[in-house]
Amino acid sequence: MGVFVFLPLVLPLTAWPIARLAAQHLHPRTATRMLTWVAAVMAVCSTVCLCLVMVVGTATLPGNPLPDGWSDPEVREAVPYDEIVGKAAIPALCAVLLACARTLWRHVRTRRRAHRALDGLPDTEVAVLPDDTPYAYALPGSGPRRDRVVATTALLDHLAPAERRALFAHERAHLTARHHRFLLAVRLAAHANPFLRPLHTAVSYAAERWADEEAARTVGDRRTVATAIGKAALASRSVGGPVRPLPAFAAPGPIPRRVAALLAPAPANRPWPEVFTSAGLAAWGAAAGTAASAMSSANAAVTLFWILWTATPL
Repeated sequence: MGVFVFLPLVLPLTAWPIARLAAQHLHPRTATRMLTWVAAVMAVCSTVCLCLVMVVGTATLPGNPLPDGWSDPEVREAVPYDEIVGKAAIPALCAVLLACARTLWRHVRTRRRAHRALDGLPDTEVAVLPDDTPYAYALPGSGPRRDRVVATTALLDHLAPAERRALFAHERAHLTARHHRFLLAVRLAAHANPFLRPLHTAVSYAAERWADEEAARTVGDRRTVATAIGKAALASRSVGGPVRPLPAFAAPGPIPRRVAALLAPAPANRPWPEVFTSAGLAAWGAAAGTAASAMSSANAAVTLFWILWTATPL
């Protein structure tokens, strides 16, 4: 096993180039799905690595409930610097589990609070709130409650009828594609390994661009969608900054970049970038890093399993 057990902790660095280039050279749908899978696999592998190192570190602590054979020198040799790294992995893994549990709890609580805030309104697909603060968001269903698009009268008053249709199409795209699941997955991955935070930022932007493109396809006019986004951003800034009542769901990406992308021709829907391009090389690098991370963690897990099996007395 040796130093290879540590590879899944640092291999997420190989995904940074594609995180920067995906938004520019890939279709937003492809970028969202690919980056989410890369982040999820690498997060699982790095967490497995922490668990394996923690087992070896815990076995050396006095009074641990593990079998005595697990603290033999042959077991400790499986992890370099086991006394330091093994003990450091214990609080690190606890911090990862606590952060992920907290994120899941906040996600569920936010959805429930948002649905309760709509009690008393007609049970329609679009809920219009009489609020002086301009904002809109997509609210996924929870239990028997349906998916809903929420918008305030203050925001709708700033938009023309065609721009309102663009806004509703954008939010419906979030619900149809279940973007909140992609965002939750990369958020958990970023908690599991801080090196994956750039992928969280990239997926958040790509999900917004995906919804923008779906809205443009539905409305049939890319300029109308761009105008709606610009007007909504200006309306939000007029009251002191963009309002994000549901930070657990899709948040607005960089507005100028989104508007510029909509004013340009529609992106090509390629399942994978061309090899001999910057995006293609970055994508293959991320794929290679993900595969290496998976193989390293699997190899370390199998190796440590057999070492512990051999060291455990019958």
